[in-house]
Amino acid sequence: MVCKNRAMPPSRPRPPGSVFRYPGRHRVAVFALDGVIPFELGIPLRIFGSAASPAGGGELYEVVTCSLRPGAVRTDADFSITVDHGPEALAEADTVVVPASHELGPVYNEGRLPAPLAAAVAAIRPGARVVSICTGSFLLAAAGLLDGRPATTHWSSAEHFQRLFPQVRVDPDVLYVDDGDVLTSAGVAAGIDLCLHIVRRDFGSAVANAVARRTVVPPHREGGQAQYVRRPLPEPRLAGTERARAWALDRLDQPLTLRQLAERESMSVRTFTRRFREEVGLSPGQWLTQQRVEHARQLLESTDLSIDRIARRAGFGTGASMRQHLQVALGVSPTAYRRTFHTAAGA
Repeated sequence: MVCKNRAMPPSRPRPPGSVFRYPGRHRVAVFALDGVIPFELGIPLRIFGSAASPAGGGELYEVVTCSLRPGAVRTDADFSITVDHGPEALAEADTVVVPASHELGPVYNEGRLPAPLAAAVAAIRPGARVVSICTGSFLLAAAGLLDGRPATTHWSSAEHFQRLFPQVRVDPDVLYVDDGDVLTSAGVAAGIDLCLHIVRRDFGSAVANAVARRTVVPPHREGGQAQYVRRPLPEPRLAGTERARAWALDRLDQPLTLRQLAERESMSVRTFTRRFREEVGLSPGQWLTQQRVEHARQLLESTDLSIDRIARRAGFGTGASMRQHLQVALGVSPTAYRRTFHTAAGA
């Protein structure tokens, strides 16, 4: 049995999808350790640093990079970076992000947190949000921050992760997991999806979509989407499902059946469903619900339409049905979501 040196977890968990509001700019500390992967290190700065207020264009986040001590930090490439901040930055952060590192040593190999890392994690202030990208989740788990919680990590490390941390409910098949004040992402580019999700959660779809446009990435991939699809591109000799998806997006206000979608591609329902899942990583029904929820969010943010009218435009039929779907997807009611984001989006 491995004895783990555990730091105290943050205060009482917040519900998934809950909104973090702080006076002034939201302060993000990115905790970079030796062996950090440059791509993942840059994700929080690029995504959070691109988030601007719709009202005046001011930055919504302040992002700083810190380590166990100020100075040089080796990356897993052929260069190092110089970090100006030590663990004291963790104590001042509203959100702490831990990107993956290839030199986690006993954290990755044994699930054990060395004393310097334990002290750094203990510096995180109570109530702060903690986020990991890729195998950064190993540090969170070794610190006890994921005990009894759902989490994810890079699919190739998931079995090893589960052996080290049986007390964590690991899901290897999703892009990210939002458990309120602790969020974890799968490998590499899934960190972009998680950071965009956080921006959307904090400031709404309009701000998150603007960040996605600026950084030229897809605006929204649900956390429950598969980490990878077995055939990411359809073979040239095979027809895809893109036409059916485009057709459906133009008709979200209408009741759409699986048979209708399959007919757009001249496929059987069975073939279409299989091909769709291979290309998108979701079933047609899951994808359609995702698009309806996103459309409803945009209407709640940008219009004064009634809940029932938005429900009809998004294809949910009734306000009660839309409330149920938004509660599952976002953890809030349509009214609560509008109250949080409508003013900022329309300012």
